[in-house]
Amino acid sequence: MTVRVRFAPSPTGFVHIGSLRTALYNYLYAKKNNGKYIIRVEDTDRTRLVEDAIEGMIRSMEWAGVIHDEGPFLENDHIVQRGEYGSYIQSERLDTYKKYVDELIDSGHAYYCFCTKERLDDLRENQRADGKTSRYDGHCRSIDIEEAKKRVESGEEHVVRLKLPENRDIVFEDLVRGKVTFNTADLDDQVLIKTDGYPTYHFAVIVDDHLMEISHIIRGEEWLSSTPKHVYLYEAFGWEAPKYVHLPNILNSEKKKLSKRHGDVAVEDFNRKGYLPEALINYIALLGWSPDEEREIFSMEELIEHFSIERVSKSGGVFDVDKLNWMNNHYIKEADDDRLTELAMRYLLGSGIIDDEEITEKYEWIKSIVSLVKEKLDYMMQITPYVQEFLTEEVVVEEEEAKEIIKMDHVKDLLTEFKVRLNDLELFEAAEVKKVIKSLQKDLGIKGKDLFMPIRVGVTGTVHGSDLVRTIEILGKDKSVKRLNSIIDKL
Repeated sequence: MTVRVRFAPSPTGFVHIGSLRTALYNYLYAKKNNGKYIIRVEDTDRTRLVEDAIEGMIRSMEWAGVIHDEGPFLENDHIVQRGEYGSYIQSERLDTYKKYVDELIDSGHAYYCFCTKERLDDLRENQRADGKTSRYDGHCRSIDIEEAKKRVESGEEHVVRLKLPENRDIVFEDLVRGKVTFNTADLDDQVLIKTDGYPTYHFAVIVDDHLMEISHIIRGEEWLSSTPKHVYLYEAFGWEAPKYVHLPNILNSEKKKLSKRHGDVAVEDFNRKGYLPEALINYIALLGWSPDEEREIFSMEELIEHFSIERVSKSGGVFDVDKLNWMNNHYIKEADDDRLTELAMRYLLGSGIIDDEEITEKYEWIKSIVSLVKEKLDYMMQITPYVQEFLTEEVVVEEEEAKEIIKMDHVKDLLTEFKVRLNDLELFEAAEVKKVIKSLQKDLGIKGKDLFMPIRVGVTGTVHGSDLVRTIEILGKDKSVKRLNSIIDKL
């Protein structure tokens, strides 16, 4: 069997982190099995469309490195489609759906429904009042087909519904959950074509998956309860159904489905904050799938190599921001400094720390700061205050421990001598600064914490921080001396 899988988003806004994971699992399964991964845009719910959502979705997937083989692509900010099974945008396939819904009506597997919105609202209200599950009552099932067609031709508003068999078990195999059974008594006659002539998801998805020769449906567990209707539609058409894989939800810390009420959940949010895409991909891959090795860091190539449906969990994975931050910090520490510096620039420009004219001039200086502090960053947006700290010429001591250190008797003489020796340096670089500190240790007989902590507080105002001599090198001679003076003057 040729593996063909699809990610089928609705263009209704941002790309949820759960959608990215669904796309990723489809992508990994296709690549592992030398198959094709397709994006198909399901835009038949015209009331929920968001402008530029398709473009935003494609950009998010490209940023994450989950690149499809067929479907819509962006070229010069314009959508183009590639593949032999297009169109890959459902609103451009209406004639196709019309053909197949007529086939269902003629075979008796679907029927026209003329119930008004008011009748359906009353029906739902009465069912709720009686403590019953809200579902369509089949009021139009028995209308003679010729009469129904005349009413349609006369312009009467209508929908087309699936005619489910009564009290019948529909059974299908899910590759994660095993055998799944639903009885049609618990389902209703799903709308297939709406009053506006557009198909519902439940109809278009079946037609498209069949015509595009999709072999495996890998999607979220929220679609599990809809699957028996899809299975029955395949049966009604006489088509072979694909294999089903329903993924567990991504949960919040309260073990409820992750939603935007709980903070960042959109791929765009993580991009905006400066998470590295390979870190986000690595992390979400492990939310619902367990590798066959006891480790957590995987490149995309390694994920493809190790991924299998058999190791996808039935239970949801909890989205832990702290764990994501740990993983992203790992990737930041391993990343190339030039790449990180390019990322840092957008935050420094956005905060006004530098302007467009200074990007080239200050590039190497900012790169040196990025290299110094990157081990402290959970995501690149956090670079801004670190760069800001290097711009000030006066040291402010706020930590209680730092205040106690500069009160020590020897500190004023130590910092004064340190300032003089720094000022005398002709070559101001880390190795020379280190020699100065060693000379102070030898000449003044001060060592250990009594030497290094006062110098650190004198230069930075804090007790702990990044490599001291590199920090001083980046500050430069003038700024280091001015900072030391600002402390010495207060002693």
